[in-house]
Amino acid sequence: MEPELHPDLEPLKFLLGTWEGAGVGDYPTIEKFQFGQEVTFSHNGKPFLIYSSRSWKIEEDGSLGRPLATETGYWRIQPGNKVEVTLAHPTGIVEIYLGTVAFHRIDLATDVVARTESAKEVTGGTRMYGLFPEKDGHRDLGWVYEMAAVGQPLQSHLSAQLKK
Repeated sequence: MEPELHPDLEPLKFLLGTWEGAGVGDYPTIEKFQFGQEVTFSHNGKPFLIYSSRSWKIEEDGSLGRPLATETGYWRIQPGNKVEVTLAHPTGIVEIYLGTVAFHRIDLATDVVARTESAKEVTGGTRMYGLFPEKDGHRDLGWVYEMAAVGQPLQSHLSAQLKK
């Protein structure tokens, strides 16, 4: 039995569920690629969302290939529709994002990026999540990630469109 949604989470309610789809990735230090992704937002009745994301390379023939990025974390709403997000990556990177939610759009920017000695150098990022206009009774979730890493300035890295 799923617990009742904490009232503080009402502005983030549209994220709840499992979303699946595909996206593209590019960066000056890598070749452009396509990926499949599964994102889940859930809750346990407390004032935060539980977040997890898994992705796989999409091969040229359209099949799913090797696993790519995985991240987990928590999304918390603060007064004034402010959002705090903590993300942990198995590659040794931990990020704290701060941002805002307005209607069905969330804009986030890193406040802190910490990494282990062996992790890739990531110095900052921005993320935008939002619902596309309704089509055939459904609204897809889109997101965009800009990253500053490995000596490169903040620039587009990943984007995807996901269906519930």
